[in-house]
Amino acid sequence: MGFIAVIKKYNRSFWTSNTIELFERWAWYGFYLAFPIFLVGSTDTGALGFTNGQKGAIMGTGSALLYFLPVITGSIADKLGYKRILLLAFAIYISGFYMINIFNSYELVYFAFIWICVGGAFFKPIISAMVAKTTNEETASIGFGIFYMMINIGGFIGPFIAGALLKLSWEYVFYMSIAAMGVNVLLTLFLFKEPGREKDDSSLLRNIVLAFKNIWLTLQNWKYVLFLIIMILFWTAFNQLYYSFGIFIDQWIDTTQVYNGLHNVWPWLAETIGENGSINAVSMTSMDSFFIIVFQLMVSAFVMRFRPLAAMMGGILVLSGGLGLMFSTQSGWLILLGVLIFALGEMGSSPKFTEYVGKIAPADQKALYMGTSFLPIAAAHKIAGWLSGDFYEGISDKYFLLHKEVAKRGLQFPAEYSETFTKNDFFSQAAEKMNMSQTELTHYLWQNYHPSNIWMVFSGIAVAAVVFLWLYNRFIVGQK
Repeated sequence: MGFIAVIKKYNRSFWTSNTIELFERWAWYGFYLAFPIFLVGSTDTGALGFTNGQKGAIMGTGSALLYFLPVITGSIADKLGYKRILLLAFAIYISGFYMINIFNSYELVYFAFIWICVGGAFFKPIISAMVAKTTNEETASIGFGIFYMMINIGGFIGPFIAGALLKLSWEYVFYMSIAAMGVNVLLTLFLFKEPGREKDDSSLLRNIVLAFKNIWLTLQNWKYVLFLIIMILFWTAFNQLYYSFGIFIDQWIDTTQVYNGLHNVWPWLAETIGENGSINAVSMTSMDSFFIIVFQLMVSAFVMRFRPLAAMMGGILVLSGGLGLMFSTQSGWLILLGVLIFALGEMGSSPKFTEYVGKIAPADQKALYMGTSFLPIAAAHKIAGWLSGDFYEGISDKYFLLHKEVAKRGLQFPAEYSETFTKNDFFSQAAEKMNMSQTELTHYLWQNYHPSNIWMVFSGIAVAAVVFLWLYNRFIVGQK
């Protein structure tokens, strides 16, 4: 059957569900890629001025819950109906984005992000289930391809627009996410059609308990558990794209050359996303999704000839090289090349993870195995939060390293303990006291404290995942 013939077979529920997914990813990634910078940025820019440790705790805990809770929220959606739970999820999202915008204390922002992630956990199981329910053997392959394309289109548009809105104010980023979720409320109310559900007389509590029993049943397979533990390493390294990369660019990288190069080719685009002759960290990070949109079909066609484990190992190895470039240089162009290499590795490995889980699952337990495949992602988010917190700060945070230099020189800043003394104030006054420009001080810290060394940690974790996968394939999968 031809591509056009397959496309014609999809009904309104399929297209509505995919459009909802696009706007949800638009809202989520537009917020999520900017969020770490919002948490740790200097308060005079409208950010919160938290430490990296606080940032890691907030993002790691919330994101882990986002991937763990669907085992419960999926049961709730099956029991109470998809449309009701979608509207509940969007109400939580919208109220959460509003709270993040108005709160400024660590505890309240922590609560607000957890609240948003609960909304995401209600949403996450529904749309993928809708795609499954609205496709069959003939249409499923292209149907899920369209679904993943929608994810990446939303994942690019959201941060791309957020990067432009940051020139105005942080609050416009949150308004954008609220507006995108508002579109989803309208789509759900007027176009979303509740799918048919099998009658289930059991209680909600019983369904939740059964879900946990099924997870426990799946985890009796020690080979599968070992594979999931190894994959925690991969997802931990991968998540540094969200947790650390934006902050690294914001603090250390001069993107003037990238702006000038883009301006020579497409002035309007450079001026839209750029400010003061440079391109901000959110726009730079959004290029990961852009590269996936452009190259996913080619990469998928290339890796389909390899076994899933081999493709995963190759993809993660490529991704580790991308991480190395992303965190080891101050060249904006080399960093963009690193993001491209990272994206190619992501495209080669991430889809194969799902394929491999489906392949090794017993025929009568495929749904159970797919349901537990989120566990390493949840665990990795928690570990990634810790790694990007105090650990990252001690090696690569510009203000932390400046504090070390200031202490070594015995410099005093009487205003440092006042509420109005910002990170930017500290940096500018330190530069004055050291008789340097701020650019010279950044270069001095880069040369003397080597914040780029963090690349060895992030890439090393990804390479460790490859090594353990090779050992797993050689000695565990090969067992008779």
